[in-house]
Amino acid sequence: MTDEELVARARTGDADAFDQLVARHQAGAFRAALAALRHRQDAEEAAQDALVRAWSNLGRFRGESSFRTWLLTIVWNCALSRRRSVVRWLRRSAPLEEAAAVAADGAGPDGLARDVEVRRHIARAIEQLTPKLRDALLLSQSGEYDYGEIARMLKIPVGTLKWRVAEARRQVKGRLQGLGYVE
Repeated sequence: MTDEELVARARTGDADAFDQLVARHQAGAFRAALAALRHRQDAEEAAQDALVRAWSNLGRFRGESSFRTWLLTIVWNCALSRRRSVVRWLRRSAPLEEAAAVAADGAGPDGLARDVEVRRHIARAIEQLTPKLRDALLLSQSGEYDYGEIARMLKIPVGTLKWRVAEARRQVKGRLQGLGYVE
């Protein structure tokens, strides 16, 4: 069954249809929230809050975009609201190594130590980006969303998104060059 068919059934009160939509899109919702919050527990809570909001606001879904895009926009807004909270801001401490993973090449202990060090520097460089650049970079690098979806989630034009991603990459590369990792 397509998302559109499931949405139609869910609108009539079919909770099982909505459960199927949740099963399809829950992982993407979590990853979007994690990109914004960088803290697993906060991301899980934001994604769950967004799913509850989606269920209660399903009647407002106009179908102008895909259900996935509509849901991810709700997730993103919930995550940003959570991120704005001062208490949550202080608690966010998950390292960005999860989001900026660099594949280990299996070169033995020295290679593994270097990979850990490189990941730490990449994470630090990403953390130093402005939130707008960091959000655009992490969402695009997740591989989960296309630029159109990300632009709608962030409520910016696709061209602006592309610039932010390019600028974020340029700044991260510049910081890594300063540390001698990139030529």
